[in-house]
Amino acid sequence: VSPTADDEPPRAAEGGPFGREVHVSGSAELSAGPDRAKVTVYLRSRKGEAGAARGSVARRLEYVAQTVRQRGGISENDVTVIKNFSRIDNAYKMEAEVCIIFTDFGKMQDTCNHLVEKLDKSVIISSPHFYHTMEAVDTLRRQVCVSAVKSAQQKAQEVCQLFGHSLGKPLLIKEEEVKESESHLEDHTDNSSDLFSFQQKLQSATIHISSRVFAIFEIKGEKKRKKAALIKGN
Repeated sequence: VSPTADDEPPRAAEGGPFGREVHVSGSAELSAGPDRAKVTVYLRSRKGEAGAARGSVARRLEYVAQTVRQRGGISENDVTVIKNFSRIDNAYKMEAEVCIIFTDFGKMQDTCNHLVEKLDKSVIISSPHFYHTMEAVDTLRRQVCVSAVKSAQQKAQEVCQLFGHSLGKPLLIKEEEVKESESHLEDHTDNSSDLFSFQQKLQSATIHISSRVFAIFEIKGEKKRKKAALIKGN
């Protein structure tokens, strides 16, 4: 980020051969938990008649859809249904997968618990997969960059005050380094998500972004301040 024209070197302020400038760096780190969770519900039926297999899955599928709407507050855009019908030996097999995207993790838990309670072994529910949308990551990147710039500005202002000067406008602001990482759970050799608690899964999906910036600020000289005071006095 630079207030000067493209590829234009930072201009020195008046007052010396190299200008009156303060060069500082600033850094910041922010973290954010996941804003989405995907859960997959598996439904299966194997019957001697095709209609019976289809009907068994269809009834449970309708119940799942109703529960997701009422308890999860989920719209149709956040639900994907995949169906597969096949014949195995002398039986017909009907399968359905319901992929649900949740933004409210409390409602997600309530919905999944209700389905397990009511449908019992006739339904299989995957562990939630937590993740970040690109919009959430981009927002965090901007926030951490702004925080790093504020840190650099605060540092420059304190340096100027130390020597009795005031901070002027920025001549150059450059983001030099950005690092992104996710949390890692310790003391687990098996990375199967079924071994982790709900809070551990949230922690593991938390993203950390750090930013380091370099900035050059103009130093307002004593002459300018005295001249302003003189004009004000007159």
